[in-house]
Amino acid sequence: MATERSDSTWSARELELARPDASAFRELAAELRSRVDGGVEFDEYARILYATDGSIYRAEPAGVVYPTGVDDVQAAVDVATSHGVPILPRGTGSSLAGQTVGPGCVVLDVSQHMDDILEVRPDDRRARIQPGVVQDDLDDELAAHGLKFAPDPASSNRATVGGGIGNNSTGAHSVRYGITDAYTEAVKAVLSDGSLIHAREVVIDSDEWDDIVAKDDREAEIYRTVRQVVENNTEEIAARYPDLKRRVTGYNLDRVVYENDDGERVLNLAKLFVGAEGTLGVIVEAELSLVTVPEETALALYCFEDLGAAMEAVPVALEYDVSAVELMDDEVFRLAAESDGYSEYVEPIPDGTAAALMLEYDSELHDDFETAIAETNDRFLAAGAAFDVVEAYTDEEQADIWKLRKAAIPLLMSLEGDPKPYPFIEDATVPPSELAEYVQKFEAVLDDHGTSAAYFAHAGSGTLHIRPILNLKDEAGIEAMHSITDDVTDLVLEHHGSFSGEHGDGMARTEFTPKMYGETLWDAFKRVKTAFDPEWWMHPGNVVYREGPDDIGPDTNRGVGADMRENLRYGADYQSLEPQTTLDFDEEGGFSHLVELCNGCGTCRQTSEDVMCPTYRASEEEIQTTRGRANLLRSAISGDLPEDELHSERFQREVLDLCVGCKGCKSDCPTGVDMAKLKAEVKHLHHEKEGVSIRERLFANIDTASRIGSALAPLSNWVTAVPGARTAMQKLFGIAPERELPPFRRETLEDWFEQRGGSSVPRADADHSVLLFPDTYTNYSYPRAGKAAVRSLEAAGVHVDIPGGTVPSGRAAFSSGLLDTARERARANTDTLADRVADGWDIAFVEPSDAVMFQDEYLDLLNGPAVERVANSAYGVMEYLDLHRLDESLPIDDRSLGTAGSLSYHGHCNQKATNKDHHAVGVLRRVGYAVDPLETTCCGMAGSFGYHDEHYDLSQAIGRLLFEEVAASDADGIVAPGGSCRSQLGDRDGVDDIPPHPIEAVSDRL
Repeated sequence: MATERSDSTWSARELELARPDASAFRELAAELRSRVDGGVEFDEYARILYATDGSIYRAEPAGVVYPTGVDDVQAAVDVATSHGVPILPRGTGSSLAGQTVGPGCVVLDVSQHMDDILEVRPDDRRARIQPGVVQDDLDDELAAHGLKFAPDPASSNRATVGGGIGNNSTGAHSVRYGITDAYTEAVKAVLSDGSLIHAREVVIDSDEWDDIVAKDDREAEIYRTVRQVVENNTEEIAARYPDLKRRVTGYNLDRVVYENDDGERVLNLAKLFVGAEGTLGVIVEAELSLVTVPEETALALYCFEDLGAAMEAVPVALEYDVSAVELMDDEVFRLAAESDGYSEYVEPIPDGTAAALMLEYDSELHDDFETAIAETNDRFLAAGAAFDVVEAYTDEEQADIWKLRKAAIPLLMSLEGDPKPYPFIEDATVPPSELAEYVQKFEAVLDDHGTSAAYFAHAGSGTLHIRPILNLKDEAGIEAMHSITDDVTDLVLEHHGSFSGEHGDGMARTEFTPKMYGETLWDAFKRVKTAFDPEWWMHPGNVVYREGPDDIGPDTNRGVGADMRENLRYGADYQSLEPQTTLDFDEEGGFSHLVELCNGCGTCRQTSEDVMCPTYRASEEEIQTTRGRANLLRSAISGDLPEDELHSERFQREVLDLCVGCKGCKSDCPTGVDMAKLKAEVKHLHHEKEGVSIRERLFANIDTASRIGSALAPLSNWVTAVPGARTAMQKLFGIAPERELPPFRRETLEDWFEQRGGSSVPRADADHSVLLFPDTYTNYSYPRAGKAAVRSLEAAGVHVDIPGGTVPSGRAAFSSGLLDTARERARANTDTLADRVADGWDIAFVEPSDAVMFQDEYLDLLNGPAVERVANSAYGVMEYLDLHRLDESLPIDDRSLGTAGSLSYHGHCNQKATNKDHHAVGVLRRVGYAVDPLETTCCGMAGSFGYHDEHYDLSQAIGRLLFEEVAASDADGIVAPGGSCRSQLGDRDGVDDIPPHPIEAVSDRL
């Protein structure tokens, strides 16, 4: 909360609004840069990037520091506090209650450098880590030992363990394993005075205890205060803390004193740091206890016609040895079905499912999964409570269901319009036996406020995420949020629950914490906070707040007041510009709505699967995430940035130009923030205002240059080898001299096809007729892939033609934001092909980016039945073979898997984004290849991106991620459908030629 501070010349509000030219601002940043080895960013972009997280809140920090280690953290704390600025530690920033944002704070982003796994001790089942380690990366390291870190939040593929400790995170398996505080054995943390404390088990009244408390320092004061607070409030703690598997409201006074394995009474401050949300200190190291990984698991998804029946089934499910009991409702299923990236995962869910209860069984609890599931089937199905069950025994089947479950939160935020199912009281937790009655009363609260909600999450632990649908751009919606929270917290207390069972206090719930714990424990919390942080420099106003300057704490306004209605990302005053667009944004609800679909969940920061975001994976910089770009775009259209900032050189260069247009976010982002589309539109607006560069025109019209190069080949290929030619291209066009340019072929694909006399299969004898689109790269530089496509299609009995009168697809122009040119080409191709499509022809493409251009972007550029017919008749050549099972009729003697050898397969990012990437793998396997589909992002070339001089290093950095996957594969060779991808793979050291297109591998089997 932004309030005036009596001990500083800066108020939090002044800090929040400060600009880099403020003298005090410059002095703070300058001193940090002189004292800290890591990066220091205090400019406007950095403050916008770190003003939001995965919550409904927005608060600009003073600036951001990227510490490299303990010394940096200590220096940053010392400098910031000496300048009167609070400290806020942050990991990935996926928090849902506003824990990782704070007005006027110096943010310490530990995710960039402090991400080492320091030690793994398998025999002790312990690990030591730095706070920036991503949980999935930790678990991958532990997997070799058959171990894992038990808490498993849905965001584990990008969330840091340090953030999980700060938040006391947990996940679906809390039914069996509990939450983070049970597995955090010790931490090292920097306190607000810069001292380093090692929090671990200390036996009370032992020699070690006496040595600690005898000192006259901060550590001694902390130990004395915490012991006194706990011992003086034993009865109140027992009465006020609910008996739940999940309780992450307030400080862990109930868990800091306990008996160890030797029966000794110990005080472990590490348990207090867990869930403290950075308000007690900055964790710089943690020692974790680990659990064994079950060798196998199975899932049973019980389908109910009524949400209430599913709730009543939860206590019954807990009678069995299950490791997870999760719930999803029909709203989650509906949104998943409408999402490009998640529609396939919802297909097994039976029609009429109002709610589904998912039970997991693991091999440490069960010897026979089918018998175990049969028992629960008898209980649920035979009794008629559930009407169907989906059983999943294979890893792939289970992964699909879990992916659907973990996407529930961001999927719900993709609802059209301003009303959204917002998180503010959604993780309240009650005993599972009271869940059904609690939900019924919660629905009555919603009825009273004229709204509804979506339901999902960890029903087995009594944590059911109920997200009321409200419009927080409206004053009435904001007040309804506050009123609903007040009513629901009353309801939670009535049912012996906790206001938060997973997502913490933060800005959303700190206001209501006194209601849960009462005045006595509320004062105890403030005494604990003050012992650790006497001046309240560490993330003030979260977990605890002060009711006035005379309250417990420093004699300032720091940390005074807490109101969940403050610092909203969208408030009643929020306004955004809706520009006149060239592309059609109706399906997304408009340009600004597509930008605002980013809810900050941070999925774009995960690096272990999917495509997005390739530039972030190479740079690990927040500005290169889809979230970062969306935040800056939103700031530009809502007035947080100057009106003309969209057209500034920096915005164009750092925000837009480094988006490679892979389209991965269209499918991988659960809310579908299509940054490639947004980029194209903004680049178009920029070109209208500032003009188009020579290089952009060159690449947008590369077909013309290629046609000339082909006509002059081989002379045109020799030109680039002339001394000084590459330097000239660098100076004239900004083309990286290190890049090998695609060679031109004198005989084009069109020439070859014409000279052979057209198709060898008469149309009258064919079941399918295909127009093979002559894309620029295939036609002029790599016709052998086109020839392989013709031969393979004809071998399957397809009549093939290469249509005359087509122009380039417009992909290159679209990617550069030359939308008028792209539209002209889309219209020309539609006019040329629409009648032939109406006559029964399909259109096949060798180049995936051109196929997706027809399938997707043409519908954004043009309207009407003609373009819809053309788009619906467009296929990648491997997609076409697979959908019609044409490969099954190819003349191949032996189709046994592996007969033809083994191939690793790098799919094209545009096809992955439109869920069309899997077709090639199926075809290749059916014609006899053993195929290893690589988990890869964009290759880094991305059309013309990799040829740009200023992008060469980043392109190579992205490419190395692909090269590592190729090197790790045991396959004999590699195939890739994208021309850019094959060029990048051909540029690897020690590689003499580019790898083939998958259709060439098919042709080789004929």
